[in-house]
Amino acid sequence: MTSPLISPGEPFGTHDSADLVVDRVYRGGPQPNWGADPLGRLLPVGLQGGIRVAGGQRTPRLVALATSGANLDWPDTIDTATGTVTYYGDNRHPGSELHDTPKGGNRVLRATFDWAHADATARRQVPPYFLFAKAGPGRDIRFRGVLAPGAPELTADEDLVAVWRSQHGLRFQNYRARFTVLDIATATRAWIDDILSGNPLSPHCPAPWRNWITGRRYQGLAAARIEYRSRAEQLPADPAGQQMIAAIRAHFTSRPSRFESFAAHLWQMADGHVGSYEVTRASVDGGRDAVGEYRIGPAADPVTVTFALEAKLYDPAGGGVGVADVARLISRLRHRQFGVLVTTSYLARQAYHEVRTDQHPVVILAAADIVDLLRAKGYPTQSAVSQWLAETFPIT
Repeated sequence: MTSPLISPGEPFGTHDSADLVVDRVYRGGPQPNWGADPLGRLLPVGLQGGIRVAGGQRTPRLVALATSGANLDWPDTIDTATGTVTYYGDNRHPGSELHDTPKGGNRVLRATFDWAHADATARRQVPPYFLFAKAGPGRDIRFRGVLAPGAPELTADEDLVAVWRSQHGLRFQNYRARFTVLDIATATRAWIDDILSGNPLSPHCPAPWRNWITGRRYQGLAAARIEYRSRAEQLPADPAGQQMIAAIRAHFTSRPSRFESFAAHLWQMADGHVGSYEVTRASVDGGRDAVGEYRIGPAADPVTVTFALEAKLYDPAGGGVGVADVARLISRLRHRQFGVLVTTSYLARQAYHEVRTDQHPVVILAAADIVDLLRAKGYPTQSAVSQWLAETFPIT
C-alpha cells in the first residue's frame, strides 16, 4: 500500500464526492485565493476559520476543525500514541469575551461538551468533529480523523477548560478542548450525507461513533509506540523551538548547577503527580541531580514512590546523552525507584535503544519535549522563555 505521506493525494476536483480517509492528503486548487481551499469542497463548512460549522451554531450537524500547527501561542497537538487531540478555540486575540467570536466557534464548543456530559438523548445533539491539518506548502490538507469530545480519563472539569493568555499586556480567555480520535479509518461520503440530512446514526454510521453516542464508550485510534525516538524526533524541528532551547542553554551556561533545579521544576510541570523534590548537592548526589516523590492513586490515600532525576545541559550540536550518562543514572536507582532524564539535547540512539530494550524505568524529557511543555504552559517564544527564566531562576 502506498504511504499517505508520499501519495499524490486526492485531486481537487473530486472533493465533493470523496470519502475521508485517515491521513490522506486532499489537494488544494489552483486559484490564488480562498477558492482553492479544499476543506470547503470536502464539507459544506465555509472557506475560512479554524472551527467551521455545518448546520448553524444552535443545531450543528457537523464541525470541521482546521489546524496549521504553526501557531505557537495556541499549540494544537495530536498524540497518535494515545489517540487524543488538544485544540484551542477561536478567541485568540484580546478585545472579545470568551464566547463573542465572529463565527461562534467557542459557543459550539461549549454546547458540544455540555451535551457530551449529559445523557444519551442529549449526546445525540453532539455533531461529529472532523479534524484536518495543513499538509505542506500551499493549501493541501490532511484528514486526521473523526473526533468525539473528551477522553475516558477526563472529567467535565478537565476536557473543556477556559485558559488565560496575555497579548500586548492585555489578558483574555480562550478554550482548550480535548478530544479522542475514534477508530474510524474512513468516513464515507454516504455517512457524511446522512449527517448533513440530520441522520448521523444511519446504517452508514461507523460503530465507534454509534457506541459513543449511545453509551459514551471511547474506541480510540491509537498507534503503538515506537521502541525509541530518533534524534530528529527528540529535537524541535522549527526555528522558534530551537531558539527556546538556545535561550535555556544560554541562561544556565554560567551556572550549570542551577539547571538541575530548573530540570526538576520542568518534571513537576509535566506531571501533576510529582510531589516534593530536593536538588542534591554535587558532592553527595550519587549520580542523581534531584530526588523526589511521585504519588499514585486517590488524593485521599495515595501510594508514594520515589524518582531520581539527572539533568544534562547539553548542546544538540555537540552530541546527545550517551550510554555512559544513562548507565550512571540507572546504576544508582534504588529499589522501587524510577529515573527521569531531562536534557536540552537528545538521547543517542544506542543509549535510547538500551533503555527501552532492557525495560529500564526511565522517563525521558528531551529538547522537543521541553519545547512542547513550555508552549502548553504559556511560554511559546524565546522572549517569553527568557523573561520567565530571569524572573523564576535568576542567575546571581
